[in-house]
Amino acid sequence: MDILINNENEDIKISDSMLKKIEEALETALDLAGYGQDYEISISVVSPEEIRILNRDYRSVDKETDVLSFPLFERGQIPSSGMLGDIVISSQRVKEQAKEFNHSEEREFIYLSIHSLLHLLGYDHIEDDDRLEMRSKEKEIMKKLGIFK
Repeated sequence: MDILINNENEDIKISDSMLKKIEEALETALDLAGYGQDYEISISVVSPEEIRILNRDYRSVDKETDVLSFPLFERGQIPSSGMLGDIVISSQRVKEQAKEFNHSEEREFIYLSIHSLLHLLGYDHIEDDDRLEMRSKEKEIMKKLGIFK
């Protein structure tokens, strides 16, 4: 798996060891979802203002969210290798949610990466049934990684 990270925010540090944990988490997510690991994913870490602009421009929603996912394929149409899409993570929301849920920023970043990857794979949480399915996958992945709380 290749992860391309663009982190222009100094408030979130992504060390080599954190990058390895993110890669392990995403590989585990791919395995548990029935995919191989011959994929590329782009992750951009942005400010609250930047994610709000992206939300407004691409979703017509003028608000800040914790993540955005831009999949290249529809669920069920994903090839066996190649680029899956782009993930955008709000650095500020990582900090706020880590504090809110009383865990580390690293753990929150890993969770948001998993959450976003599932979006790239076609999972969603708008409808209750879909939300339950996605949350179940997230929990399964986090348990497998030994970081479920």
